[in-house]
Amino acid sequence: MREQENDKIAALDAGADDYLTKPFGAGELMARIRGVLRRSVQSESEPVFSSGNLSVDLTLRTVLIDNQPITLTPTEYDLLKTLIKHAGKVLTHRQLLHEVWGGVPAAQPTYLRVYMAGLRKKIEADPARPRLLMTEPGVGYRLKV
Repeated sequence: MREQENDKIAALDAGADDYLTKPFGAGELMARIRGVLRRSVQSESEPVFSSGNLSVDLTLRTVLIDNQPITLTPTEYDLLKTLIKHAGKVLTHRQLLHEVWGGVPAAQPTYLRVYMAGLRKKIEADPARPRLLMTEPGVGYRLKV
């Protein structure tokens, strides 16, 4: 009995969420699964980001400008989400390329400029004079909060 308890302790200390010993009933197994699913859904939800007229629900992947939905390409959304994760901070070209394109060797700063221009056209009232998606000359970009 003590050895079985030590096995449980070792498994839980190693990162297991739960430990079920034999024999067990199907009802108990299903209840434990439901519990884990409830906890995982709650921990995966992300907040809604708002700045000025921009609102982004990171859980639902919705982007609103003046409460009107806008459609972003997957790359534009990933770029915006990365900027939101680091809101207020300057991200270098290299950091953005790595986070959005995953360090793909072909990804170049030109990609970043093209996608940032597209994102500004959709988000900024005047893309030529951005108020949210700021350029830090020679360094990178920053989402102003």
